[in-house]
Amino acid sequence: MRRKFAGRHAGQAPWHRRARQAVHRSLRLRLVLVFVLLALAMAVTFIAGVQKAVAVGWREAARPLLVDYVDHLAREVGSPPNIERAQAITARLPIALRISGPAVNWDSQPGVPRPGWARDPAWRHNEEGENLLVRTTADGHRLEFGLSVQTWQQRPRIAWVTLAAMLLLTALAYLYVRRLLRPLDDIRAGAQRFGAGAFDEPIPVRCVHKPDELGQLASTINTMGSDIHQMLDAKRALLLAMSHELRSPLTRARLNAELLPETPAVDPQRQALLRDLGEMARLITDLLESERLAGSHAALHRESVDLAALAREVVAELGNRHAGAAAIALHAPPGLPAFALDRARMRLLLRNLLDNALRHNHNPADGATAPPELHLQLHGEALEIEVRDHGPGVPPEHLAQLAQAFYRPDSARQRTTGGVGLGLYLCRMVAQAHGGRLELRNAEPGLAVRVRLPVQAAVPATAAQA
Repeated sequence: MRRKFAGRHAGQAPWHRRARQAVHRSLRLRLVLVFVLLALAMAVTFIAGVQKAVAVGWREAARPLLVDYVDHLAREVGSPPNIERAQAITARLPIALRISGPAVNWDSQPGVPRPGWARDPAWRHNEEGENLLVRTTADGHRLEFGLSVQTWQQRPRIAWVTLAAMLLLTALAYLYVRRLLRPLDDIRAGAQRFGAGAFDEPIPVRCVHKPDELGQLASTINTMGSDIHQMLDAKRALLLAMSHELRSPLTRARLNAELLPETPAVDPQRQALLRDLGEMARLITDLLESERLAGSHAALHRESVDLAALAREVVAELGNRHAGAAAIALHAPPGLPAFALDRARMRLLLRNLLDNALRHNHNPADGATAPPELHLQLHGEALEIEVRDHGPGVPPEHLAQLAQAFYRPDSARQRTTGGVGLGLYLCRMVAQAHGGRLELRNAEPGLAVRVRLPVQAAVPATAAQA
């Protein structure tokens, strides 16, 4: 337990660094600090100015009074000094007195440094440099007057009370600023929801009829989210409508192409036309599937899936399109259990990943001919599917956008160098529909695409889960 506790704290940054980071990241704390520093600066400036004005204005008026009062106290002590009178004076007044001379040496506060009546030397000395608080009796004794130390014993208590009041005011200011800036948390959460495609819950607006600046910002973002939602719905509806409408003419064109005579002169054009029509049909199918997966009502039909067996089926299907598909190296641990997955979507994921690896497996730089690799493994609570080719890889600046719809690093978009840019996008949508994620990295050589899916126990083949 002690080792675990020490390990948890060993990885944390020092408290001062964490505090500095918290201040940098929190607008509330920075505003409160600005308010506190401004209040302290104004208080110090005001008090210093008032003290300076009072000191300058009253110094000349108070100095004669001080001199006359010290003379009066010196006469009361007497010459030679009378200790009983001195004790009576220090007991009656909040002053300290020290007597030194040939006959009497006495201190009202022995062992305590004598404080002056004022810190400013101008209050303690006159124009000739004589100390206003020191008198010399006729018999040669020196009397030094000053304020008593007990007079300042309340200073620490006053300081602590002042500090507590400042902390209380700071806490109240922080709570008030936090209440004022609370809509920022709602705006941030709403922006994250909108970014994830969840537009059904708008950002709450405080004081709808008379909103402040943050309320107006929340209303503007809500309007923007509604507009984006309508645009996305319109785009999906347009793609779905176009895909459905294109299926019928494509089917008729394919039927007409198959009815062409299989003569040596016509058959090459006939086969090329059938391949193009098949590619168009697959593209429309992928478009429809991508919109189904992107919709908020997408459903997964989960069933018990033997992933290793499904991978072998996909490799066999790809053998009709790629000559090197049979050489794909499948690595799966023995006894890999069945999982509750959507078989059709997992077939689509494996087909696109392996098809992408076969397309880009050749490396012109060193003529690499190693076959693509498919790894199936179970790590704790996650199922990992990784497909790696041994091609040239992808420039690092393209990795973040590689799984976006219709994105291709090849700006020329040649059919010989890749598809239309929907393969990895569909894989990402399938992974997210299963609650997982898709990761891409350069394996050097080649590109490695990893899909991590949360593990679910196998279900009967007839069960389906939305």
